[in-house]
Formats: sequence, structure tokens, C-alpha cells
Amino acid sequence: MRRSEQEITSKAAIEAIIQEAEFCRLGLLDGAQPYIVPLNFGYCDNVLYFHSALEGKKIDLIQRSPKVCFELDVKTKIIEAEKACSWSLAYQSVIGFGKAYLVDDLDEKRKAFAIIMSHYSEKDFQISDKAINGTAIIKVEIDEMTGKQSGSET
Repeated sequence: MRRSEQEITSKAAIEAIIQEAEFCRLGLLDGAQPYIVPLNFGYCDNVLYFHSALEGKKIDLIQRSPKVCFELDVKTKIIEAEKACSWSLAYQSVIGFGKAYLVDDLDEKRKAFAIIMSHYSEKDFQISDKAINGTAIIKVEIDEMTGKQSGSET
């Protein structure tokens, strides 16, 4: 990281950003072209979980190459200044890399759904087998991630 004073090194602080984030941007390889998509997610034990339709571009790309990148950010705020080049952004963010897999096991999919839903609600949802079988679960095992913060609002 070029600006080491902005780096967040504490795993607990990085995980706090992940828990606060409302969505995660998942970057996939599409041949020579990158493809990025914002998704609802859940996080547990160094793994990100996403739900998806059973078919589509994300699924096709993951099946071709499991390498992914992800980004989450919180506490974003534009910091205005008199000069255009002095404007800035306050934020906290996490960027990471990992490998994505499609989960087939019904019990593991049920667990992933619970993790995703617990990110957004404290309710205990009962999800039918039909709903689980009709939805893809993407599991991203994180290889590395870094945190960064900037601005007086962080």
C-alpha cells in the first residue's frame, strides 16, 4: 500500500468494516475484460457468501475461472475544498482476493443462507428446500484482504 498511514492492519477492524457494509462488489474475470457486480452478502470465518440465480453471467464466469476480487466500503463522504484538485473522500474500505466456488451441498447452502440473512436481520428465517435448490450460493474463500481509511470523517 502506497500510503501506509492509511492502512488498516487489525483483522478485527477489517472485519468490522465488512460487518458494517451493506453490499459487496465482486470482481470476476471475463477473458481480458474485468466484470464487477454489487451483491448482498454474508461473511463468516474468512469466507464471503453470495446468493444468485442458478444461471447468468456471474455463474458462467465463476465456472470458467474461480479467481475473484472484492471490495466493500463504509463511512463514505465527499470532502469539499476551494480548489477542484483538493476535493477528497472520507471512507473505510476493504479490498481482497480469493477463489469462488458454487456450493452444491444442501446443508452448506442452508448455512450460507443463514449467514447472508444474519448480515441484514436478526430474524431467524426458515428457508424451504425448494427455495434453496432454486438458488445458487457462491462461496468465496478469502486468500488475502487489506483495509484502508482516509479523511477526517472515518
